[in-house]
Order: sequence, then C-alpha cells, then structure tokens
Amino acid sequence: MGITLPEFTPMENSLWLTLCGKALDSRLEDPILADTMADEIVRKLGYDCDRFHMSTNPILLIAQRAKKLDEVAAGFIARNPGAIGLDLGAGLDSRVFRLDPPPGVDWYDVDFPDVITARQRVLPERPGAHGIGTDLTDPHWLDAVPTGRPAVIVADGLLAFLTPDDMIALMNRLIDHFPHGEIAFNGYSRFAIWAAKRYRGTQSVADLLKSPGFDDPREPESWNPRIKLVREILLTREPEVAQFPTALRLFTQLASLSAWWSRHGTTVLHYRF
Repeated sequence: MGITLPEFTPMENSLWLTLCGKALDSRLEDPILADTMADEIVRKLGYDCDRFHMSTNPILLIAQRAKKLDEVAAGFIARNPGAIGLDLGAGLDSRVFRLDPPPGVDWYDVDFPDVITARQRVLPERPGAHGIGTDLTDPHWLDAVPTGRPAVIVADGLLAFLTPDDMIALMNRLIDHFPHGEIAFNGYSRFAIWAAKRYRGTQSVADLLKSPGFDDPREPESWNPRIKLVREILLTREPEVAQFPTALRLFTQLASLSAWWSRHGTTVLHYRF
C-alpha cells in the first residue's frame, strides 16, 4: 500500500521546494549535503521534483544553506550535550537524522499539524525526536517544550513566510523560553525577496512570501537586547563553492569579493542569546 498524506494547504506545500532541492543535490556526482533520505522520501511518495524547473544553482544553494544550519546545530550540541534542538518549519526534512544527536538531547520538529502527521508516516521514529503540530504564530506552542535547558534553534526557509511582526514576536518568545542558546536561519535581503517572487523555480511560493527582507545582519539585535550576531555566513565564501560546476564556481568566487553583492544571494545568519 502507498503512503497517503494529508491534503496540504499552499503554505504547507512549500515544503516540497526545499525537500526537492536536497533530493536533487543527493543525485549529483559530488553532492553538497548528500541527504539520501530526502531522495528516498520523494521517490517513495512519487513526487515529481521537475515541476520546479530548478537549475543547478538553487539546488546547490538549498543544500549548502542546510549544511550550514546543520553545522551550527552540531557545534552547539557538541558543547551542550543536554540541549534542546528545534527545527522550525521542519517540513519533511531529515535534519535530526543527519545530526544524529546523542542521548540526552531532545529534538523538536515544528510545523503545521498536517505536516507533522506526514512526517510520522514518512520518516522513521527516532529516540529523542518529537513533533509539534502548530501554527508558529500561536503564542502557546512552546508550552510543549521543556524550559531551563540551553537550546539551538534552526529555521530553513521559514522566515520569508512570516510578517516582520510575527517574526519578531516568535524570536522573542523563543528567547524568553530558554536560559540561553543560539538561533540560525537563512537570511533574505530585500533583493532576495524581490528575486524570489520572480524566479521561475520559486514561483510556487511567490504569493506566500510575507517578509520584505532586511539587508543589515545586525537588524535582529534591535528586536531583543539578548540577541547578538555571531556570524553572517556568506555562502559565496564557504568551502563548498569549490564543488560547484566551473562556470557557477567562477561566478560565485567573483561575487564573494563583495559582501554587498554576496548578500544579494543566500546567506545564513547565526545569533546567540
């Protein structure tokens, strides 16, 4: 028998874009993320990733930003073996399996209820892994997460779908809930949001984007006095660029010479609180 998923809303369907990017990366001769579980999921469900018409560039960038978020989470867990981990807007991503956190770490995948139901049908169970089905703008969903422990929080693609007010309120609730921790998410400049609304490969989510983007990586420091920027990760300057096809690699290396230009593409922002 096949796997039957709930009927997703357009917002919930946005999970396929990043999942397909990771799946298509895993099929490359020299993958960035090498998430074979993503490919297994799309094949098992019979999902046609060709509908997004993604070129090599967005596939590699989706994989690269996921890898950077994994690195932030893995580093924090290594320093805090009793930590809480949260993946906001987790979709069908297999991050907890890629990280393979040790016993003592509780990992929470958070997304809409139907998406969490789908995760339970598609992904294997894992000790220490939990699902929370909720709308992230609900102020009460954190009641299900223990407090008093350090936390690492990642969000891949999520913040573009939140209004500035909802994004700031979410960040403040997270910071108030934990004694200390780190937050990492992929940043969107104003140009990046503009481009995402027009690029063929992201047309499926263009009407769902609510964030105007922001250009200064220190802007979130104004949202809460506890937020401090650790690092702005410009993907144009990360070592994975060496794996890009020749033309894309040369273009990316040229873009890396300018922080201003690099911010026009994909970045990952890493904060502590």
